[in-house]
Amino acid sequence: MKNMGNMNKLMKQVQKMQQDMAKLQDELQERTVEATAGGGVVKVVASGKKQIVSIEISPEVVDPDDVEMLQDLVMAATNEALQKAEDMVAEEMGKLTGGLNMPGLF
Repeated sequence: MKNMGNMNKLMKQVQKMQQDMAKLQDELQERTVEATAGGGVVKVVASGKKQIVSIEISPEVVDPDDVEMLQDLVMAATNEALQKAEDMVAEEMGKLTGGLNMPGLF
């Protein structure tokens, strides 16, 4: 019967972790990260849900003769913001799971 008690204890721990993870995921949706490119002329903000929240472009970087540079700056800042969001989620989930390797969980 000792194994049954251990199993019940484990199930309660798993349920609590699931509840904590759901709460954390909600909180992370509200948190944001920011990335810039071109010395700050392009700024991208992403949420913990890995969605772009805003993009700011300084007027001085808008050059109709060099649209490619602006596109590259936006792409660079966006990719960095999404990576920061992913890192933030992974770090917070890692704190919650204690480093357990649970692929596909988040």
